[in-house]
Amino acid sequence: MIKIKRIHEEYLLENGFRILIDRLRPSRILKSGAKVDLWLKDIAHTDHLRKRFSHDPKKCEALRKNIVFN
Repeated sequence: MIKIKRIHEEYLLENGFRILIDRLRPSRILKSGAKVDLWLKDIAHTDHLRKRFSHDPKKCEALRKNIVFN
């Protein structure tokens, strides 16, 4: 099963293998404290999209609905 969570949510052991998909290291998270097993920078949104949606939940939901997996 795949679960999608924010990096800022509390780390739980039962979360299993953790993959971070982001081009930048999240603010307020130390690299050593992130508890991430794999960091996939290259498949994250482009800088243009990241700046356009700028953490606005309403905009992010619109983006999520339009993601196409090939």
